[in-house]
Amino acid sequence: MEPIPVDIPRVATPAQAPTVAGLLDAFNREYDTPTPGIAVLEARLARLLASGDVIALLTGEPTVAVALLTLRPNVWYDGPVALLDELYVAPELRGRGLGSALLAAAEVVTRQRGGQLLEINVDGDDTDARRFYERHGYANTEPDQDQPLLYYYRELGAATS
Repeated sequence: MEPIPVDIPRVATPAQAPTVAGLLDAFNREYDTPTPGIAVLEARLARLLASGDVIALLTGEPTVAVALLTLRPNVWYDGPVALLDELYVAPELRGRGLGSALLAAAEVVTRQRGGQLLEINVDGDDTDARRFYERHGYANTEPDQDQPLLYYYRELGAATS
């Protein structure tokens, strides 16, 4: 296999929603996580990428990796807080610096948008992802604390009239 150079990650346009959707769908399928399918993701991404509050970063030619960021206001910071919703590198290309390049680009984009905090949720048993983020300076504890941060969620379903 010919090496794919680590190029400078680029911000996806709404027109690149099909590419982003394909990568996100592949990510979920690889880990047996439900996915609404490429067509649904593509429609959502076209709208969300156009809003500017959701940013997809792509790398590789052809594109083989994606980072998906969501920006939101937060009372504790002057600028938005970013959440790294997804970071995916095609399995056969892992270990070549693509994920590190995307994470660094996510930090740059967050700062460019006025953000001072980048949050990441990782499954507790995903030791590879946890090691990756910790190697890049991320922690799952508050400063001067030893208790891990926890993430809670509840699906609410659609609003009823």
